[in-house]
Amino acid sequence: MINKNEINKKSILITGGTGSFGNAMAEYLSKNYSPKKIIIFSRDELKQSNMMQKFPQDNFRFFIGDVRSLDRLDMAMRNVDIVIHAAAMKQVEISEYNPLECIKTNIIGAENIINAAIKNNVKKVIALSSDKAVSPLNLYGASKLASEKLFIAANNITGGKTTFSIVRYGNVSGSRGSVIPL
Repeated sequence: MINKNEINKKSILITGGTGSFGNAMAEYLSKNYSPKKIIIFSRDELKQSNMMQKFPQDNFRFFIGDVRSLDRLDMAMRNVDIVIHAAAMKQVEISEYNPLECIKTNIIGAENIINAAIKNNVKKVIALSSDKAVSPLNLYGASKLASEKLFIAANNITGGKTTFSIVRYGNVSGSRGSVIPL
């Protein structure tokens, strides 16, 4: 269990906030804690509109943006205490067919998260990775492994002001992109 003082009255930004994980995390945080703000950051305006109806609470904010845009991340992270980075290109086949797009989102996007978090003195960044980063056999897994390396190395340049952590996330039944149905 997380110490409530680490979450209560804090501003939390969730990148990829309209995805399966982002929705579940937003619901968990709003039911179990009292954050000052929960900022949903994603590029999908329809999903954000749907989430606005699902979470009408005053402490929710919805921010259209893409992790590929450092300027937009910089703006979104102002006065944020915690970032949960869940935005990614996750479809293995799509990533193989569009390798540069996967790299821009999963690797350059990670670099942008790091730079914006350091610039805005974010206290904690938790990045979701994938079980596919273990001995990667495809670009998606390789891009998530590279992302992990960036986040771990970022701890060496912050002087302890921002803490970067990685959580490897496996296949979840019912989540978008799960290999279970395949």
